[in-house]
Amino acid sequence: MLNSTVLVLNRSYLPIHVTSVRRAFTMLYQGAARVVNHEYRTFDFHAWAIDPLSSIEGTVGSSRGPIRIPRVIVLDAFDRMPRRHVRFSRSNVLSRDAHTCQYCGARPHRSQLNLDHVVPRAHGGRSTWENVVASCIGCNRRKGGRTPEQAGLRLQRRPARPRWTPLASLPLSSERHDEWRPFLRVVDGSARAEAG
Repeated sequence: MLNSTVLVLNRSYLPIHVTSVRRAFTMLYQGAARVVNHEYRTFDFHAWAIDPLSSIEGTVGSSRGPIRIPRVIVLDAFDRMPRRHVRFSRSNVLSRDAHTCQYCGARPHRSQLNLDHVVPRAHGGRSTWENVVASCIGCNRRKGGRTPEQAGLRLQRRPARPRWTPLASLPLSSERHDEWRPFLRVVDGSARAEAG
């Protein structure tokens, strides 16, 4: 329960991050954030801890009794906007490629996916959004240090820099709670508008 996910909003109620319940409780206790409930009411740590609905499902035990797990928190003193660009990372490349091998279309477990340089580094290929794709171990071995054409492989689609924010396209396997929906709609809508 303490490692499940909590959506973090900036002071303007825009989603900026996803954190763990453990970290959310720390920020609440320190007064850096407040819980936002399904009615858009906010609670500091003490008000949330003594809320009479704390006995419902989704609680953690404390010395005072059960405390409901927050699903959305808002930071009190952070007004920066969410990033408009997507950081190049293994996790974001896998998200962009929907955790699917871009050569054979297989969807193995995340641990069985590698990042492959379409134009190998040995041939001058760089680690950029336009040159790196998700690849299963078999296709990665088959391709080796060659281009896809040299290895007899074909890309499912051409790699490109994504236009979404990481929050708008959290992997389907990660937790997305119903309480997040109203806040992610803002990000989802702007991502669709950018893509159009």
